[in-house]
Amino acid sequence: MSKKPLDKAAGPERSPIVSSAHLVSPHSSEMSEFEFGLIVAGNAFHRWIVHCMSAAGLKDLTPLDVLVLHHVTHRARDKRLADICFIMNVEDTHLINYSLKKLLNLGVVESSKNGKEVTYASTEAGRSHVQRYREIRESCLIDAMNADDGLNRDIGELARLLRVLSGMYDQAARAAASL
Repeated sequence: MSKKPLDKAAGPERSPIVSSAHLVSPHSSEMSEFEFGLIVAGNAFHRWIVHCMSAAGLKDLTPLDVLVLHHVTHRARDKRLADICFIMNVEDTHLINYSLKKLLNLGVVESSKNGKEVTYASTEAGRSHVQRYREIRESCLIDAMNADDGLNRDIGELARLLRVLSGMYDQAARAAASL
C-alpha cells in the first residue's frame, strides 16, 4: 500500500482499522475499514435489539426474531413469508419461517389463510411488546443521540449510503455467483 503525503491540516496519517488486513486493497483501504465498522456495528446493533426486546418482556429471541416481529408489526398490514424475505433481503426463507414459528408459539404473531396464501400479523401482545420496545429505545438510545445536534443529519446520510452499498454488494454477490 502506498503512503499518502501528510496533510498538515489533517494531522498525521492514520492506518485504517480493519479486521482482515489481507483484504485491504491499494485502491480502497476505506472499503476494508468500512467493512470492519459494519461488522462491529452490526454485532452491536444485534446485541442492542435483543437486550431491548428482552427488557420489553420477550426474552430468548435472536436478532432475526426481533427484526421479523418488527417487520410483521410494521404498518399493521398482514405480510406473506415471501414479502418479509424480500423486504428484509433474506434469501433463506427457512430462516424467516423458523422465526415466524417461534413468534407464533410465543403468541406475538398470528397467521391466517386466505385461499392458498398464509399471512402473518402481530397480535395485541406482540404490538404491546413492540410499543414497550419503542419506549425503551426512546429512553436508552434516541435521548442519547439527541444530545449531539448534527448526529441525526449524519445518520440520514449514512442510511442513504448503506442503501447504495447494499445494492453494490447484491450486484457483486450476483457477479461472484456466476464465476
